[in-house]
Amino acid sequence: MVDKDAQSDTLAGRAYRAVQEAIGAGELAPGEKITERGLAERLEMSPTPVREAIRRLEQDGLITRTGPRTVVVADIGAAAVEDLAEVEIALRGLIARFAARRASTAQLDALDAVLDDADDLLIVIKQRDAEGRPVDKHLNALLDTMQRFNDAVAACAGNAVLVRLLEQTRVFTRAERRSLLLERVHENHEFGLDRYTGHRALVRALRAGDSAAAEQIAMDDVRGGLEDLRREPG
Repeated sequence: MVDKDAQSDTLAGRAYRAVQEAIGAGELAPGEKITERGLAERLEMSPTPVREAIRRLEQDGLITRTGPRTVVVADIGAAAVEDLAEVEIALRGLIARFAARRASTAQLDALDAVLDDADDLLIVIKQRDAEGRPVDKHLNALLDTMQRFNDAVAACAGNAVLVRLLEQTRVFTRAERRSLLLERVHENHEFGLDRYTGHRALVRALRAGDSAAAEQIAMDDVRGGLEDLRREPG
């Protein structure tokens, strides 16, 4: 028998992520009015999980309530984005710190294996690029691989609270980040490729159980990545 509370929570989480991504992608603009009924119809859900999602979005400051059943998308200014970035950087650092304490040998070996896959893809991408051949398929595969790496590091931390907080406070949604990365790589085929070398250093710190070093490496990496994505191209 399905637990109704668990099912509702799953639907609420799905509604939360859908609205969060719509706001991040600009599909829901700052100041745009949202009603519970309209959002439920948009997401093809009942009002209950939508109501819970709205409550969480209010707590995150992404929307502001204007009436009993009406909210508007918040206008997140530059200062707020800076604050959000610092929170994301700190959380990624904390996840790495916990991972250094808790990662098993099998998990660390798996991280190295993921990076081996990334290295192989980088070789293919550089070869195809030098030959003037399309690289989109391999770039997407590389981004998938690096997402596997980040998710695996989070799993090493064994702290669901930190991981959930990170998902709620990302400057860019996963979809938005991928879109930006692909756009920048098309403008500059070397964009971000040198950043992956830092992941080996992170795994070495995790193997050594050096939580301070792991935290600093992770923070430096995500800070650099966010700065690169937010910088105007050119």
